[in-house]
Amino acid sequence: MQLVPHSPIDGVYPATEDYVHAMEVRGAERLLFVAGTMGLDANGRPGADLAEQLDLIWSNIRAILSSADMTVDNIVRLTSYLRDASYSEANAAARVAALGGRVVPTTAIVAETLVSEWLVEIEVVAAG
Repeated sequence: MQLVPHSPIDGVYPATEDYVHAMEVRGAERLLFVAGTMGLDANGRPGADLAEQLDLIWSNIRAILSSADMTVDNIVRLTSYLRDASYSEANAAARVAALGGRVVPTTAIVAETLVSEWLVEIEVVAAG
């Protein structure tokens, strides 16, 4: 599988260091669509704060990817749903750390979560 990032410089706003406008996936045989994943522990309890929930989210995503014989290196698209806009910086930092600095197309949306204790929800698309 080959990943080809696309961030044109003419006719569109510039991409940032942690963002790419599009990712072309060549030669993938499998796609995995991961539902919105929350910062819940194995018993379904949310982490105590934003940092703990982000840690749990990425741990949960890694476990889900592993069940399909994939890793975070297979992520080609990511959407974050934030309960509050003030979470955007911590969410971006957690994403950059989890992906080892690799950029993928990403969107962050501020939305009311179904349960008020759920501070962030992240869904990903992975290819392999």
